[in-house]
Amino acid sequence: MKWIPADIERFEKSPEYVDTAVVPLLPVSFVEGMKEAAAMTEFTSLLTSQLERQLQGRILLVPGYSYLKNMRLDAVEQLKAWETELLDKQFKHVIYVTSDFDWKQQESELKGTLLWLPSLPLQHMDEKAKQSVLEDQIRQLMNLFIQKWRDAESE
Repeated sequence: MKWIPADIERFEKSPEYVDTAVVPLLPVSFVEGMKEAAAMTEFTSLLTSQLERQLQGRILLVPGYSYLKNMRLDAVEQLKAWETELLDKQFKHVIYVTSDFDWKQQESELKGTLLWLPSLPLQHMDEKAKQSVLEDQIRQLMNLFIQKWRDAESE
């Protein structure tokens, strides 16, 4: 489910089926690394959007969390507040998806699961190649989600 009124209405009618919030972490930089940050944001946004289509009805894709890359430590504190809100409201799982490797250093501070995927140079690919690459990544991500849900059920 996406963060749009029609999906939120469906979510509110049967929230027991949607137990996972997916939070894309989207870096922004207006100085050094601007193009790299844009590439990471594009890749993460496309990936999570396609993931939502595949797992619709089980996940809620919240709006991407944009942060200034050079102020990531401040972003961690804000993200922890998001996490508390999501976990308190009903979600059993919070999964962050990012291409910014720097988040790996803060992973232990988060209760949710951080999935880091290296950004691929999509801007140099035609649409067919881009789609193929994203589908491969989605299959791998779906396996991680399914394994996480199975592990939680067996606890």
